[in-house]
Amino acid sequence: MRILIIGGTGNISSHVTARAVERGHEVTLLNRGNRPLPDGVRGIIGDAGDPESIASAIGDETFDVVANFRSFSPQQVADDIRIFDGRVGQYLYISSASAYQKPIAQLPIVESTPLRNPFWQYSRDKIASEDLLVAAYRESGFPVTIVRPSHTYGESLIPIEGAWTALQRILDGRPIVVHGDGTSWWTLTHSRDFARAFVGLFGNPHAIGQAVHITSDESLTWDEIARQLGRALGREPEIVHIASEAIAREIPAMGPGLVGDKAHSVIFDNTRIKQLVPGWVATTPFAEGAREIVAWYLADESRQKVDPDLDAAFDRLIARHGA
Repeated sequence: MRILIIGGTGNISSHVTARAVERGHEVTLLNRGNRPLPDGVRGIIGDAGDPESIASAIGDETFDVVANFRSFSPQQVADDIRIFDGRVGQYLYISSASAYQKPIAQLPIVESTPLRNPFWQYSRDKIASEDLLVAAYRESGFPVTIVRPSHTYGESLIPIEGAWTALQRILDGRPIVVHGDGTSWWTLTHSRDFARAFVGLFGNPHAIGQAVHITSDESLTWDEIARQLGRALGREPEIVHIASEAIAREIPAMGPGLVGDKAHSVIFDNTRIKQLVPGWVATTPFAEGAREIVAWYLADESRQKVDPDLDAAFDRLIARHGA
């Protein structure tokens, strides 16, 4: 199939690109051209935030599948519907599992769980974008499939607050901050696993008009996530538990993602994706993923960047709220 991926070189999309090429698809990446192209793909230059540059880049081409990994606003979705209507067999929209209702009323989360997140604008924009796509499907048959990932990581993405700053604290024997009491449940999905399911949706007529989340079946507490990263580093982390709201006040940039997502336990029912992509299951446990993350960062000292302001903020939180 002829595949257009808008983005294609990020944490999730790079694995999708590699998997699509591996499966023999003809892959074109549309992005700003500021990263090297993977082998086996064609590149065209455009900006996901500039609809006219997208229209100019694709000219009169048509595609079997378009997947947009760089769409964050309802206006971008409205532009994509206008540009690709009648020119694509399937449009895959990457939404977010953070769009599911917060606080969560019932577990496990299924695709019909209501969408509502009053705490995070990012999630509300995803919900509004989904609304536009569902309306376009119902009114004109626009061939959308909505995919909701939940905290998908690769070797370069450290899935705890503070990223390398937190890991350096573990290496130095200094305490790290974990929100809440550390016992809420969370789901981490490796990009490789996500990519196998995502590419398995390409051209699937049963996925048209559907929303589906793609997540691992493994559930971990936040304390266990920190401990597994510590084990990969060869250290036992000293964990200090601090309320999400207190962290949000001290470090406002973390607030929406904590209060609007990570502070809530999430467990997902993956029945639908397993029906749509028979045989798929996430196979990378986080213990393995944690070792990959640590190996990647330790392989190059330039990747080990500590944010001094964030480091100081962690110290203030621990001094003020730590037991």
